[in-house]
Amino acid sequence: MNTALERVEHEQKELAMSILRQVLVHQRAGRWTEAHNLVQSDNSELAAWLHGILHIQEGDLEDAEYWYGKADRHFRSRGSLDEELQRFEAALLLGEGPA
Repeated sequence: MNTALERVEHEQKELAMSILRQVLVHQRAGRWTEAHNLVQSDNSELAAWLHGILHIQEGDLEDAEYWYGKADRHFRSRGSLDEELQRFEAALLLGEGPA
């Protein structure tokens, strides 16, 4: 990294990705409220997608569709909850998170 600004941007991206990984830990442990509260601290498209996934898990498809829209993802052509979580985790591993 060449500049201080690039270093700060990189650190911010890493922090955001860490938050999303923590959301997944809560989700897997059945702590939906904690996951939901934490995902709201990130306004990236990737966080919006995960927010939508959490609402699918909750059974609130209206809110899930809203968050999929914020994530620029097609809600009607989504996969199952497990498939969406797998796709999300793959995107997170590839670093397709907040810029």
